Amino acid sequence: QVQLVESGGGLVQPGGSLRLSCAASGSISIYTMAWYRQAPGKQRELVARIMSGGSTIYADSVKGRFTISRDNTKNTVYLQMNSLKPEDTAVYLCNRFPSGLGSWGQGTQVTVSS
Repeated sequence: QVQLVESGGGLVQPGGSLRLSCAASGSISIYTMAWYRQAPGKQRELVARIMSGGSTIYADSVKGRFTISRDNTKNTVYLQMNSLKPEDTAVYLCNRFPSGLGSWGQGTQVTVSS
C-alpha cells in the first residue's frame, strides 16, 4: 500500500495559479495517477489523470487550465492550476486511478476568492 500526501493548496485570487504536489511513500512508476476534488455537498470529481507512459486526460471543466505531471524519480505527482476560478474551490486529493480499495488522505484545500 503506497501512501499519498497532498500539499500546496491555499488561498488565491481568481485568475491566479497554484501548484499542488502529491508525494508517494513508494514507487508509483507503473500506476495511473489522478487528482480528484470534492467541494462541500458535491460528489468527488475526477479532475485529471496521467498514465504510466505520460499520457493525460482532463475533465472538461479544467481542460486548458490545469496540467497534471509526474516525476517518478521523486515519486511525486503534480497539478499545475492556472486561470483559477471560484468554482475550482475544493479539497484536492490524489490517488491511483481507479482508486479501488485504496484509502483517501486529508487532501489539500484550494480556495479561489477575491
